[in-house]
Amino acid sequence: MGDYTDYARDSFETQGSAADVGKGQKKDVVFGLEEAMALNAVNYPVNDNEDTSVADPVVTAIDTTKAVVQLGRGLDIGTANLVSSFQDNTGNVNLKIQRNAFIDIDCDDYTKNMLTRLGVQYVVVNNRMVVVGDPAFELANIFNRDTRRPMKAGMISPDENDALPIEKMLLETLLGSPNQQGENCYFSVPAEPIDAEMNVVYHQGVFGGLLKGMGYDPKPLIEGHAVVFSELAEDDFTGIGISCGGGMFNVCVAYKSIPALSFSTTRGGDWIDRNVGSALGISSSRACGLKEKGVDLANPHGREEEAVEIYYRNLISYTLKNIKERFESSSSMPSFPEPVSIVCAGGTSMIGGFIEVFQQEFEKIQFPLEIKEIRLAEDPLYSVSKGCLVAALSESV
Repeated sequence: MGDYTDYARDSFETQGSAADVGKGQKKDVVFGLEEAMALNAVNYPVNDNEDTSVADPVVTAIDTTKAVVQLGRGLDIGTANLVSSFQDNTGNVNLKIQRNAFIDIDCDDYTKNMLTRLGVQYVVVNNRMVVVGDPAFELANIFNRDTRRPMKAGMISPDENDALPIEKMLLETLLGSPNQQGENCYFSVPAEPIDAEMNVVYHQGVFGGLLKGMGYDPKPLIEGHAVVFSELAEDDFTGIGISCGGGMFNVCVAYKSIPALSFSTTRGGDWIDRNVGSALGISSSRACGLKEKGVDLANPHGREEEAVEIYYRNLISYTLKNIKERFESSSSMPSFPEPVSIVCAGGTSMIGGFIEVFQQEFEKIQFPLEIKEIRLAEDPLYSVSKGCLVAALSESV
Protein backbone atom coordinates (compact mmCIF):
# COMPACT_ATOMS: atom_id res chain seq x y z
CA MET A 1 0.00 0.00 0.00
CA GLY A 2 2.96 2.29 0.28
CA ASP A 3 4.36 4.10 3.30
CA TYR A 4 1.31 5.69 4.92
CA THR A 5 3.27 7.37 7.69
CA ASP A 6 5.64 9.16 5.33
CA TYR A 7 2.79 10.07 3.06
CA ALA A 8 0.62 11.63 5.75
CA ARG A 9 3.58 13.46 7.29
CA ASP A 10 5.23 14.77 4.13
CA SER A 11 2.40 15.35 1.69
CA PHE A 12 0.28 18.47 1.26
CA GLU A 13 2.67 20.62 3.33
CA THR A 14 2.00 23.77 1.39
CA GLN A 15 -1.73 23.37 0.80
CA GLY A 16 -4.14 25.99 2.09
CA SER A 17 -7.81 25.86 2.84
CA ALA A 18 -10.33 25.17 0.17
CA ALA A 19 -12.57 28.02 -0.88
CA ASP A 20 -15.63 28.31 1.29
CA VAL A 21 -18.72 26.64 0.00
CA GLY A 22 -21.74 28.94 0.12
CA LYS A 23 -24.71 27.97 2.18
CA GLY A 24 -27.58 26.67 0.11
CA GLN A 25 -25.49 26.11 -3.02
CA LYS A 26 -25.38 22.71 -4.65
CA LYS A 27 -21.70 21.97 -4.17
CA ASP A 28 -19.52 19.06 -3.20
CA VAL A 29 -18.29 19.01 0.34
CA VAL A 30 -14.75 20.38 0.05
CA PHE A 31 -12.08 20.66 2.70
CA GLY A 32 -8.48 21.84 2.57
CA LEU A 33 -5.46 19.79 3.66
CA GLU A 34 -3.73 22.39 5.78
CA GLU A 35 -1.35 20.37 7.89
CA ALA A 36 1.12 17.64 7.13
CA MET A 37 -0.22 15.26 9.73
CA ALA A 38 -3.98 15.41 9.30
CA LEU A 39 -6.81 16.02 6.91
CA ASN A 40 -8.55 19.06 8.33
CA ALA A 41 -12.21 19.95 8.17
CA VAL A 42 -14.35 22.94 7.42
CA ASN A 43 -17.96 23.42 8.39
CA TYR A 44 -20.04 21.73 5.77
CA PRO A 45 -22.86 23.85 4.34
CA VAL A 46 -26.46 23.13 5.13
CA ASN A 47 -28.66 23.28 2.07
CA ASP A 48 -31.59 25.63 2.67
CA ASN A 49 -33.37 25.02 -0.60
CA GLU A 50 -36.88 23.84 0.06
CA ASP A 51 -36.88 20.65 -1.95
CA THR A 52 -33.24 19.75 -2.41
CA SER A 53 -33.31 17.20 0.40
CA VAL A 54 -35.50 15.16 -1.89
CA ALA A 55 -34.50 16.46 -5.27
CA ASP A 56 -30.83 15.59 -5.29
CA PRO A 57 -29.70 12.26 -3.88
CA VAL A 58 -26.01 13.11 -4.14
CA VAL A 59 -24.09 15.98 -2.58
CA THR A 60 -23.58 17.62 -5.95
CA ALA A 61 -20.12 18.15 -7.36
CA ILE A 62 -18.22 21.35 -7.80
CA ASP A 63 -17.04 21.73 -11.37
CA THR A 64 -14.36 19.07 -11.25
CA THR A 65 -14.15 18.91 -15.03
CA LYS A 66 -11.85 21.94 -14.88
CA ALA A 67 -9.64 20.59 -12.11
CA VAL A 68 -6.80 18.17 -12.68
CA VAL A 69 -7.43 15.21 -10.41
CA GLN A 70 -4.71 13.17 -8.73
CA LEU A 71 -5.00 9.46 -9.28
CA GLY A 72 -6.54 7.48 -6.44
CA ARG A 73 -10.02 7.21 -4.97
CA GLY A 74 -11.33 6.49 -1.49
CA LEU A 75 -14.67 4.76 -1.00
CA ASP A 76 -16.48 4.12 2.26
CA ILE A 77 -19.02 1.35 1.70
CA GLY A 78 -21.31 1.67 4.68
CA THR A 79 -24.60 0.03 5.48
CA ALA A 80 -26.28 3.43 5.84
CA ASN A 81 -24.17 5.65 3.56
CA LEU A 82 -21.71 5.50 0.68
CA VAL A 83 -18.98 8.15 0.60
CA SER A 84 -16.46 8.65 -2.21
CA SER A 85 -13.44 10.96 -2.18
CA PHE A 86 -10.72 12.18 -4.51
CA GLN A 87 -8.11 14.93 -4.48
CA ASP A 88 -7.40 17.51 -7.15
CA ASN A 89 -4.02 19.10 -7.81
CA THR A 90 -4.89 22.17 -5.74
CA GLY A 91 -4.89 19.95 -2.66
CA ASN A 92 -8.64 20.01 -2.14
CA VAL A 93 -10.43 16.78 -1.33
CA ASN A 94 -13.87 16.44 -2.85
CA LEU A 95 -16.49 14.11 -1.41
CA LYS A 96 -19.85 12.80 -2.48
CA ILE A 97 -22.23 11.09 -0.11
CA GLN A 98 -25.28 8.99 -0.85
CA ARG A 99 -27.64 7.20 1.52
CA ASN A 100 -27.28 3.48 0.82
CA ALA A 101 -30.99 2.72 0.58
CA PHE A 102 -33.87 2.45 -1.85
CA ILE A 103 -37.63 2.15 -1.91
CA ASP A 104 -40.00 0.75 -4.51
CA ILE A 105 -43.36 2.37 -5.17
CA ASP A 106 -46.26 1.87 -7.55
CA CYS A 107 -45.52 2.80 -11.14
CA ASP A 108 -48.27 5.14 -12.33
CA ASP A 109 -48.40 8.38 -14.28
CA TYR A 110 -49.25 10.54 -11.27
CA THR A 111 -46.29 9.30 -9.23
CA LYS A 112 -43.95 9.58 -12.20
CA ASN A 113 -44.99 13.19 -12.76
CA MET A 114 -44.65 14.01 -9.07
CA LEU A 115 -41.14 12.57 -8.82
CA THR A 116 -40.09 14.23 -12.08
CA ARG A 117 -41.42 17.58 -10.86
CA LEU A 118 -39.43 17.21 -7.63
CA GLY A 119 -36.32 16.21 -9.55
CA VAL A 120 -36.14 12.82 -7.87
CA GLN A 121 -34.20 10.19 -9.80
CA TYR A 122 -35.79 6.79 -10.23
CA VAL A 123 -35.58 3.69 -12.37
CA VAL A 124 -38.31 1.26 -13.35
CA VAL A 125 -37.60 -2.35 -12.33
CA ASN A 126 -40.20 -5.07 -12.92
CA ASN A 127 -42.96 -2.48 -13.32
CA ARG A 128 -42.07 -0.87 -10.00
CA MET A 129 -40.48 2.55 -9.59
CA VAL A 130 -37.28 2.39 -7.56
CA VAL A 131 -36.01 5.53 -5.84
CA VAL A 132 -32.48 5.41 -4.41
CA GLY A 133 -30.49 7.39 -1.88
CA ASP A 134 -31.71 10.27 0.26
CA PRO A 135 -35.06 10.65 -1.54
CA ALA A 136 -35.84 7.02 -0.68
CA PHE A 137 -35.33 7.82 3.00
CA GLU A 138 -37.60 10.88 2.75
CA LEU A 139 -40.35 8.92 1.00
CA ALA A 140 -40.12 6.12 3.56
CA ASN A 141 -40.72 8.60 6.36
CA ILE A 142 -43.67 10.14 4.52
CA PHE A 143 -45.34 6.75 4.02
CA ASN A 144 -44.13 5.31 7.38
CA ARG A 145 -42.36 2.52 5.54
CA ASP A 146 -38.91 1.07 6.00
CA THR A 147 -36.41 1.68 3.25
CA ARG A 148 -34.93 -1.35 1.59
CA ARG A 149 -31.22 -1.79 2.12
CA PRO A 150 -28.73 -3.27 -0.35
CA MET A 151 -26.61 -4.01 2.71
CA LYS A 152 -27.42 -5.62 6.01
CA ALA A 153 -25.26 -5.81 9.13
CA GLY A 154 -22.33 -4.23 7.33
CA MET A 155 -22.33 -6.58 4.33
CA ILE A 156 -24.18 -7.11 1.07
CA SER A 157 -27.67 -8.27 1.97
CA PRO A 158 -28.58 -11.89 1.21
CA ASP A 159 -32.26 -10.93 1.46
CA GLU A 160 -32.33 -8.35 -1.36
CA ASN A 161 -32.42 -9.70 -4.90
CA ASP A 162 -32.00 -6.16 -6.22
CA ALA A 163 -28.95 -5.37 -4.05
CA LEU A 164 -26.29 -5.72 -6.74
CA PRO A 165 -27.92 -3.59 -9.49
CA ILE A 166 -28.78 -0.92 -6.91
CA GLU A 167 -25.21 -0.82 -5.59
CA LYS A 168 -23.86 -0.69 -9.13
CA MET A 169 -26.09 2.29 -9.87
CA LEU A 170 -25.01 4.10 -6.70
CA LEU A 171 -21.31 3.46 -7.31
CA GLU A 172 -21.53 4.73 -10.88
CA THR A 173 -23.20 7.90 -9.61
CA LEU A 174 -20.64 8.47 -6.86
CA LEU A 175 -17.40 7.52 -8.61
CA GLY A 176 -17.97 7.94 -12.31
CA SER A 177 -15.30 6.61 -14.64
CA PRO A 178 -11.66 6.35 -13.54
CA ASN A 179 -9.26 9.04 -14.73
CA GLN A 180 -7.22 6.27 -16.26
CA GLN A 181 -7.81 2.56 -16.57
CA GLY A 182 -6.74 0.75 -13.42
CA GLU A 183 -6.83 3.79 -11.13
CA ASN A 184 -6.49 2.73 -7.48
CA CYS A 185 -9.68 2.69 -5.46
CA TYR A 186 -9.35 1.71 -1.82
CA PHE A 187 -12.71 0.64 -0.46
CA SER A 188 -13.69 -0.08 3.12
CA VAL A 189 -14.54 -3.57 4.30
CA PRO A 190 -15.53 -4.72 7.78
CA ALA A 191 -13.20 -6.76 9.92
CA GLU A 192 -14.28 -10.30 10.70
CA PRO A 193 -17.26 -10.14 13.09
CA ILE A 194 -16.88 -11.74 16.50
CA ASP A 195 -20.59 -12.16 17.25
CA ALA A 196 -21.92 -13.71 14.04
CA GLU A 197 -21.18 -16.76 11.92
CA MET A 198 -20.24 -14.97 8.71
CA ASN A 199 -17.16 -13.76 6.90
CA VAL A 200 -16.36 -10.86 4.60
CA VAL A 201 -15.06 -12.89 1.63
CA TYR A 202 -18.20 -12.69 -0.51
CA HIS A 203 -18.89 -9.05 0.38
CA GLN A 204 -15.33 -8.04 -0.47
CA GLY A 205 -15.41 -9.99 -3.71
CA VAL A 206 -18.72 -8.48 -4.84
CA PHE A 207 -17.62 -4.88 -4.42
CA GLY A 208 -14.18 -5.63 -5.80
CA GLY A 209 -15.87 -7.04 -8.89
CA LEU A 210 -18.18 -4.03 -9.29
CA LEU A 211 -15.27 -1.60 -9.04
CA LYS A 212 -13.11 -3.64 -11.39
CA GLY A 213 -15.95 -3.69 -13.90
CA MET A 214 -15.98 0.13 -13.76
CA GLY A 215 -12.27 0.23 -14.65
CA TYR A 216 -10.74 0.69 -11.19
CA ASP A 217 -8.09 -1.37 -9.42
CA PRO A 218 -9.99 -2.23 -6.23
CA LYS A 219 -8.12 -2.66 -2.95
CA PRO A 220 -9.83 -3.41 0.38
CA LEU A 221 -9.05 -1.61 3.62
CA ILE A 222 -10.53 -2.50 7.01
CA GLU A 223 -12.80 0.28 8.28
CA GLY A 224 -11.19 0.76 11.67
CA HIS A 225 -7.77 0.89 10.01
CA ALA A 226 -9.05 3.64 7.70
CA VAL A 227 -10.06 5.66 10.78
CA VAL A 228 -6.51 5.30 12.11
CA PHE A 229 -5.06 6.64 8.82
CA SER A 230 -7.49 9.53 8.77
CA GLU A 231 -7.41 10.62 12.40
CA LEU A 232 -4.21 9.48 14.15
CA ALA A 233 -1.39 10.90 12.03
CA GLU A 234 -0.27 13.15 14.90
CA ASP A 235 0.08 10.06 17.09
CA ASP A 236 2.26 8.13 14.61
CA PHE A 237 -0.85 6.19 13.63
CA THR A 238 -0.91 4.58 17.06
CA GLY A 239 -4.17 4.20 18.94
CA ILE A 240 -7.68 2.82 18.61
CA GLY A 241 -9.93 3.70 15.70
CA ILE A 242 -13.62 2.82 15.93
CA SER A 243 -15.92 3.13 12.94
CA CYS A 244 -19.44 3.43 14.34
CA GLY A 245 -21.52 2.44 11.35
CA GLY A 246 -25.10 1.60 10.60
CA GLY A 247 -24.61 -2.14 10.37
CA MET A 248 -21.49 -2.72 12.45
CA PHE A 249 -19.00 -1.21 14.85
CA ASN A 250 -15.48 -1.79 13.48
CA VAL A 251 -12.50 -1.62 15.83
CA CYS A 252 -8.79 -1.40 15.01
CA VAL A 253 -5.97 -1.17 17.54
CA ALA A 254 -2.88 0.00 15.65
CA TYR A 255 0.77 0.55 16.52
CA LYS A 256 2.65 2.85 14.14
CA SER A 257 0.07 2.16 11.39
CA ILE A 258 0.25 -1.64 11.79
CA PRO A 259 -3.02 -3.26 12.93
CA ALA A 260 -2.44 -5.23 16.13
CA LEU A 261 -6.11 -6.10 16.62
CA SER A 262 -9.09 -5.77 14.30
CA PHE A 263 -12.63 -7.01 14.72
CA SER A 264 -16.22 -5.98 14.19
CA THR A 265 -19.53 -6.48 15.96
CA THR A 266 -22.87 -6.75 14.21
CA ARG A 267 -24.46 -4.09 16.37
CA GLY A 268 -24.61 -0.57 14.97
CA GLY A 269 -27.01 2.23 14.19
CA ASP A 270 -29.50 -0.13 12.55
CA TRP A 271 -29.54 -2.27 15.69
CA ILE A 272 -30.49 0.84 17.66
CA ASP A 273 -33.19 1.77 15.12
CA ARG A 274 -34.74 -1.71 15.19
CA ASN A 275 -34.85 -1.88 18.97
CA VAL A 276 -36.07 1.69 19.45
CA GLY A 277 -38.73 1.08 16.80
CA SER A 278 -39.82 -2.12 18.52
CA ALA A 279 -39.96 -0.43 21.92
CA LEU A 280 -41.97 2.52 20.64
CA GLY A 281 -44.12 0.70 18.09
CA ILE A 282 -42.83 2.62 15.07
CA SER A 283 -40.92 1.71 11.90
CA SER A 284 -37.12 1.51 11.90
CA SER A 285 -36.96 4.38 9.38
CA ARG A 286 -39.01 6.60 11.67
CA ALA A 287 -36.85 5.59 14.63
CA CYS A 288 -33.79 6.57 12.56
CA GLY A 289 -35.37 9.94 11.80
CA LEU A 290 -36.06 10.42 15.50
CA LYS A 291 -32.43 9.61 16.29
CA GLU A 292 -31.14 12.08 13.71
CA LYS A 293 -33.39 15.02 14.60
CA GLY A 294 -31.18 16.25 17.42
CA VAL A 295 -31.25 13.94 20.44
CA ASP A 296 -28.71 14.64 23.20
CA LEU A 297 -27.75 11.35 24.84
CA ALA A 298 -26.44 13.19 27.88
CA ASN A 299 -29.80 14.88 28.45
CA PRO A 300 -32.68 12.90 26.91
CA HIS A 301 -36.21 14.28 27.12
CA GLY A 302 -39.31 12.12 26.99
CA ARG A 303 -39.90 8.45 26.34
CA GLU A 304 -38.64 8.47 22.75
CA GLU A 305 -35.28 10.08 23.50
CA GLU A 306 -34.82 7.90 26.57
CA ALA A 307 -35.26 4.81 24.39
CA VAL A 308 -32.54 6.08 22.05
CA GLU A 309 -30.22 6.79 25.00
CA ILE A 310 -30.78 3.35 26.54
CA TYR A 311 -29.84 1.46 23.38
CA TYR A 312 -26.89 3.74 22.59
CA ARG A 313 -25.48 3.21 26.07
CA ASN A 314 -25.92 -0.55 25.75
CA LEU A 315 -24.16 -0.57 22.37
CA ILE A 316 -21.21 1.48 23.62
CA SER A 317 -20.82 -0.75 26.69
CA TYR A 318 -20.98 -3.86 24.51
CA THR A 319 -18.25 -2.51 22.21
CA LEU A 320 -15.89 -1.51 25.03
CA LYS A 321 -16.24 -4.86 26.79
CA ASN A 322 -15.37 -6.67 23.56
CA ILE A 323 -12.28 -4.50 23.02
CA LYS A 324 -11.18 -5.26 26.59
CA GLU A 325 -11.75 -9.00 26.24
CA ARG A 326 -9.98 -9.23 22.88
CA PHE A 327 -7.07 -7.15 24.10
CA GLU A 328 -6.58 -9.27 27.22
CA SER A 329 -6.85 -12.58 25.36
CA SER A 330 -4.44 -11.66 22.56
CA SER A 331 -0.94 -13.09 22.80
CA SER A 332 0.58 -10.83 20.14
CA MET A 333 -0.44 -7.40 21.41
CA PRO A 334 2.46 -4.90 21.27
CA SER A 335 3.54 -2.86 24.27
CA PHE A 336 2.33 0.72 24.11
CA PRO A 337 4.93 2.90 25.86
CA GLU A 338 2.60 5.91 26.10
CA PRO A 339 -1.14 6.46 26.58
CA VAL A 340 -3.10 6.30 23.33
CA SER A 341 -6.23 7.91 21.93
CA ILE A 342 -9.57 6.36 21.11
CA VAL A 343 -11.13 8.03 18.07
CA CYS A 344 -14.75 7.38 17.09
CA ALA A 345 -16.01 7.99 13.56
CA GLY A 346 -19.05 7.09 11.50
CA GLY A 347 -22.58 8.42 11.32
CA THR A 348 -23.75 6.60 14.44
CA SER A 349 -21.22 8.58 16.52
CA MET A 350 -22.59 11.97 15.43
CA ILE A 351 -25.52 12.10 17.86
CA GLY A 352 -25.27 14.68 20.64
CA GLY A 353 -23.62 13.50 23.85
CA PHE A 354 -22.02 10.44 22.25
CA ILE A 355 -18.51 11.02 23.61
CA GLU A 356 -19.85 11.94 27.05
CA VAL A 357 -21.79 8.67 27.30
CA PHE A 358 -18.80 6.78 25.83
CA GLN A 359 -16.59 8.26 28.58
CA GLN A 360 -19.10 7.27 31.26
CA GLU A 361 -19.23 3.66 30.06
CA PHE A 362 -15.43 3.57 29.67
CA GLU A 363 -14.98 4.54 33.32
CA LYS A 364 -17.09 1.56 34.42
CA ILE A 365 -14.56 -1.00 33.19
CA GLN A 366 -10.89 -1.62 33.91
CA PHE A 367 -9.49 -1.01 30.46
CA PRO A 368 -6.19 -2.84 29.86
CA LEU A 369 -4.56 0.10 28.09
CA GLU A 370 -3.85 3.61 29.35
CA ILE A 371 -5.97 6.08 27.38
CA LYS A 372 -5.06 9.75 27.08
CA GLU A 373 -8.25 10.92 25.38
CA ILE A 374 -11.52 9.77 23.87
CA ARG A 375 -12.61 12.00 21.03
CA LEU A 376 -14.79 12.26 17.98
CA ALA A 377 -13.21 12.33 14.52
CA GLU A 378 -13.03 15.79 12.98
CA ASP A 379 -15.43 14.68 10.23
CA PRO A 380 -17.13 11.53 11.52
CA LEU A 381 -19.22 10.86 8.43
CA TYR A 382 -16.27 11.24 6.04
CA SER A 383 -13.43 9.81 8.12
CA VAL A 384 -13.38 6.29 6.65
CA SER A 385 -13.45 7.58 3.07
CA LYS A 386 -10.62 10.00 3.87
CA GLY A 387 -8.56 7.16 5.33
CA CYS A 388 -9.13 5.10 2.20
CA LEU A 389 -8.05 8.08 0.12
CA VAL A 390 -4.81 8.41 2.12
CA ALA A 391 -4.07 4.78 1.29
CA ALA A 392 -4.86 5.28 -2.41
CA LEU A 393 -2.81 8.46 -2.78
CA SER A 394 0.18 6.94 -0.98
CA GLU A 395 0.58 4.54 -3.90
CA SER A 396 0.48 7.28 -6.51
CA VAL A 397 3.31 9.41 -5.10
